[in-house]
Amino acid sequence: MRLIRNLALVGFMGTGKSSVGRLAAEVLQFDFIDTDDWIEGQTGKSIAEIFAHQGEAAFRAVEEQAVIQLGQRANTVIATGGGMVANPANLASLKEHALVVCLWASPETIWERLRSQTHRPLLQTADPLAKIRELLAERDSAYRQSDVLIHTGLRPPKEVVQQVVYQFHLARKSSR
Repeated sequence: MRLIRNLALVGFMGTGKSSVGRLAAEVLQFDFIDTDDWIEGQTGKSIAEIFAHQGEAAFRAVEEQAVIQLGQRANTVIATGGGMVANPANLASLKEHALVVCLWASPETIWERLRSQTHRPLLQTADPLAKIRELLAERDSAYRQSDVLIHTGLRPPKEVVQQVVYQFHLARKSSR
């Protein structure tokens, strides 16, 4: 029997994890932690700097430590980095203490949301839409292992928040 103390939002970059997470935390009266912000605070470096100077493997190692430490928390909404659950250990760790909700959107919607952002190291490529499709395909099976999948493409954030909070309450009730 899982004891659900937290809510973890996973999914690809640009699906709304941070914005939905902040709003869901307000509704639930929980703390909010964005793992990318947490990592930047712990390391004193931006995610882009970590990728550029130490590589993706080093970033993923720091991310794994973040998941372990955040597992000690309760009453927290955790918005993860887009690739965090590609590591099965991270997904398993999150599921020990959190309802894991995957926010989903089409590659085209994601690209529309991200096209003006320059701080996304994995999208610094000649064909970002193709890269989004490639990464979504690689991570698809990991994302589908979430407890709940919610499509955010055509929904306003407040509607997504309502669905996320509803699913959290259902899961928490059945985990007691």
